[in-house]
Amino acid sequence: MLRIRETSDQPSRRQVLKAGAAAGAGLIIGFHWSPRRAFAKSADDAGETFAPNAFVRVAPDNTVTVLSKHIEFGQGTYTGLATLVAEELDADWDQIRVETAPADAYLYNNLHWGPVQGTGGSSSLGNSYMQLRRAGAMARALLVEAAARRWRVPEFLVTVDKGVVSHAASKRSATFGELAAEAAELPPPVDVTLKDPKDFKLIGTHVPRVDSRDKSRGTARFTIDMTLPDMLTAVIARPRVFGATVKSLDATAAKAVAGVTDVVEIPRGVAVVAKGFWAAKTGRDKLVIDWDTSAAETRGSAEIMAEYKRLAAKPGDMVRQDGDAEKAIAGAATVLEAAFEFPFLAHAPMEALDCLVRLGSNGCDVWTGSQLPTLDQGTAAAILGLAPEQVRVHTLLTGGSFGRRATPDSDMVAEAVHVAKAIGGRAPVKVIWTREDDIQGGRYRPMYYHTLKGGLDKAGNLVGWQHRIVGQSILKGTPFEGALVKDGIDQTSVEGASNLPYAIPGITIDLHTTDVRVPVLWWRAVGSTHTAYAVETFMDELAAAAGRDPVEFRRPLLAGHPRHAGVLELAAEKVGWGTPLGPGRGRGIAVAESFHSYVAQVADVTVEDDGFLKVDRVVCAVDCGLAVTPDVVRAQMEGGIGYGLGAILHDAITLDDGGRVEQANFDTYVPLRIDEMPQVEVHIVPSSEAPTGVGEPGVPPIGPAVANAVFAATGKRIRTLPFADHDLSRA
Repeated sequence: MLRIRETSDQPSRRQVLKAGAAAGAGLIIGFHWSPRRAFAKSADDAGETFAPNAFVRVAPDNTVTVLSKHIEFGQGTYTGLATLVAEELDADWDQIRVETAPADAYLYNNLHWGPVQGTGGSSSLGNSYMQLRRAGAMARALLVEAAARRWRVPEFLVTVDKGVVSHAASKRSATFGELAAEAAELPPPVDVTLKDPKDFKLIGTHVPRVDSRDKSRGTARFTIDMTLPDMLTAVIARPRVFGATVKSLDATAAKAVAGVTDVVEIPRGVAVVAKGFWAAKTGRDKLVIDWDTSAAETRGSAEIMAEYKRLAAKPGDMVRQDGDAEKAIAGAATVLEAAFEFPFLAHAPMEALDCLVRLGSNGCDVWTGSQLPTLDQGTAAAILGLAPEQVRVHTLLTGGSFGRRATPDSDMVAEAVHVAKAIGGRAPVKVIWTREDDIQGGRYRPMYYHTLKGGLDKAGNLVGWQHRIVGQSILKGTPFEGALVKDGIDQTSVEGASNLPYAIPGITIDLHTTDVRVPVLWWRAVGSTHTAYAVETFMDELAAAAGRDPVEFRRPLLAGHPRHAGVLELAAEKVGWGTPLGPGRGRGIAVAESFHSYVAQVADVTVEDDGFLKVDRVVCAVDCGLAVTPDVVRAQMEGGIGYGLGAILHDAITLDDGGRVEQANFDTYVPLRIDEMPQVEVHIVPSSEAPTGVGEPGVPPIGPAVANAVFAATGKRIRTLPFADHDLSRA
């Protein structure tokens, strides 16, 4: 139930209305009724817009706009959040629209994170589920009250269905839009009652995605599409070696390029500003820069990995210790050991990284795909010496992110603001990264090295497990360090290992956090992308050593974790586990939890005699609690499988002996090609649990499922990624 109470130090409804009117707008208030915030939208000629809270707006033309506090970058967030509001409002789906909310951590806080507005960690549906249902229910209650007052009938006799409010006995009805002005005059209800799930009409059903029409027509607006009058474009020369700085600069040739207006130094390099992208890029190509590499990372990938292996020879910081793993393994009948190497990985979103900034006398406007509006707003304000509320962040649709647009130092925004400031704010400036800038510009999934040791007793039971992880912290030195680094342990380094679900008498997990000056960042599914691979492939090795089927081996170990066991059993059942596949074919399974969702995947592969690998089919079972929009759940599982599969088959960011990234574009950093995408079947576990995220959890199991299938087909274990580095021929 939603309860809003006024106290003596809170504004009256009329005071808030007056404040909104003074701003030339209608009323939007937040659930946390406070004198600090009163938002509004302008009224049109047809009447006043009805905005009962910070998330819902009903216009006189009968459209219902949901203000999304989360970005839409292809994962279906707009549709999922709108479904929650429309369900409780009893709106017609065709009248629903979605806009991204403005930057305001007070009204649009991510409830899983604290006072930060942002999208990540597959948290959008989970933290908004009750909040947006209540927003819709509040709007519905006010519309019902407005109708009851107009018709002079009891509220309990007023019904709502598909955007129409009705009184059956008198055969009177009105649309939301017709009631908007009257509803806007009413005080918000003290309590609202939410629907019983058995009465849901939209949640759990198929609804068309709200962004599909504009995207398919080419009218959807991304940052790359944004232009402003007199806008200039900037590209930035960044050092090829991470941590290098400008020692000397000769910009003579760059300034001579037609269209180039400015060449300015900013903290991360040298910006060439021009009247168009091509002039800016051509000018950048003509810069002569001598870089100071004295404080830079000049080691190559091989040298860094060699250091990781040296560290792995000794104990690290303790992450988890259950029982006595060392003693259990020492007394085991069979002992297995394995080591795994994981490379740096780029995010490689399809839309180029970009940001548009305009400075003005009343502050700063930023247009970008902002994944962390609170940080982006604060960063811009700090650079310009403004209060955060003087920075208006306009979050646009975004062509992918996978974590790349959630940088703790707001790199894209910071660069654009620095450039705009350097030219005195005389024109709007859009900074664009080329594909090469992105691939070579840092912010990678860290490189990791894992060692595992397991012991089996004479009956083939797993009695001991030791897991050591060596890698770089994503969170060290960021605003998130205090919350997510505990006793020196970066939780993102060990997730998927520290919460190992298998019932093993002795477990030891430890971590070495390395000092590498390569910029790193969370990558879709973060730590589970490497921990799940190590855990699930090693679990298969132990099953093989025990002479047991991989599913049967896992089953008793997951007895205490029914949701893990549930997806394991469902995936195995749907694929027909145990049926023969024929020569050159293999089948593998893996199960992983990430972001409170549970996913099991079975991969069927074919390996030709010459080693050509084809992933034929993936059967996926997912338990994400209540599936608000099942089509989006399926799409995200499919997308996660494709994204993760491309990474394990082809991808690695490698540094040469001087510390320079060797990959540059999609010819050398290869995403999954369309002819490589397997047939995917997604099965959703029916659930009444609260919804959890699906944007990332489809990624972790695909790697180990395919690796285990390759072993079944060839007898070869792949412990160093990517697969492309291995000879899988069966000759």
